[in-house]
Amino acid sequence: MAQDTPKDNAGFTLPAPVTSPASAPAATPPAADAPATAGATGITEPAPAFDAAATTDTSSRDTLVGGVVLLLLFIAFFFAKNAYANGLVGKRVPPNKANASGWWLFIFLASLATGVVLAAVNAHKFLAPLFMGPLVLVGLVALLLTFTSSRR
Repeated sequence: MAQDTPKDNAGFTLPAPVTSPASAPAATPPAADAPATAGATGITEPAPAFDAAATTDTSSRDTLVGGVVLLLLFIAFFFAKNAYANGLVGKRVPPNKANASGWWLFIFLASLATGVVLAAVNAHKFLAPLFMGPLVLVGLVALLLTFTSSRR
């Protein structure tokens, strides 16, 4: 095996320094902000530049997906609320107290899920205390009321 031959070296290469604009080749000059890469033929060609305007904004899509996930979780939490209330009635808790306790459980789970989905959609914006503070406060109060309202 030959070492350091141009054929075997397909790694990163720097372009030759340009001393004057007149000595530039007639082909398209590489962009000033794009680093050059060596292709399979050994000819240096500019790497594609990443334009900030060309990137797609996915915030509306992420928000829509987060909303659908939240809706599905609310449906699942509703069934969990009913199962919890029915379990309390089976333990001889009055039905009105069991139902109230079930709704407090639903509010607790909904606030917890809302905080998680908001953090997943846009953590930079929604993990601020302005958003998470009230959600955590409502969740803690609902958790406390879930267990205090289920007493006989």
